[in-house]
Parts: sequence; C-alpha cells; structure tokens
Amino acid sequence: MEKEAINIEGSKLYGPYTPGVMANGIIWLSGQIDVEAGDDVKSQTSGALSKIDSLLDAAGADKNAICFVQVLLDDISDFAAMNEIYGDWVSGMDVKPARAAFEAGALPAGAKVEIVVQGVKHS
Repeated sequence: MEKEAINIEGSKLYGPYTPGVMANGIIWLSGQIDVEAGDDVKSQTSGALSKIDSLLDAAGADKNAICFVQVLLDDISDFAAMNEIYGDWVSGMDVKPARAAFEAGALPAGAKVEIVVQGVKHS
C-alpha cells in the first residue's frame, strides 16, 4: 500500500498529525477547524470547509469525492447555523455525502466546529 500525505502550505496544525492521507485512492482528512475565521459557528464552518476544499484540491480531488462527513460541535444548539453553511456547500454536489453531527465539548483551540471527511478519489 502506498500512502501519501495531503497538506496545505502554511496551514496551522494543533498536534502531531497529518492534515490528510491518501492511500489506494481513499482520502482521509483530519478534523478541520478554523478559529481564525471568527468567533461564531457560521464563520468557523465556512473556514473549515474552505480548508477541506484546499486539501481535496491538493489531493487532486474535489468535494464530489467525499463519501462521509463527521461534524463535531462544541454546542449542539449551533446545529442549525452550521447546517445552513454546510447545506450551501453541498448544494451542488452530485451525491451529498453521508453525515453524522453531534456535540463534542472542548474541541481543539476552543473551536466551535470541527469537520472530518472521508472520500474516494475519482479516476
């Protein structure tokens, strides 16, 4: 099995991990947060999704490669606000990915949302 790192130049890391890994056409992205995007869940969701777009681009893929998304929220009452931004982001996808969303307190760096993605690169 050949494993390849997926990175964004200059992206801030919050621990000893690789932002993304691709092996045999399968893409795993680490949880993406963007606390620099703003103090509200909408801004942070937009920022995290932008990082995901950039990581997918670095892997030679796009968001249509995504099969599963996991959304972790610091506060589940932010679900509707996150979902508004997320819904716009997936609106043009051929097949929207399967998804799970739940509250998980104490996200890294005080983030309000963290988004994890798994996908398959199209040949």
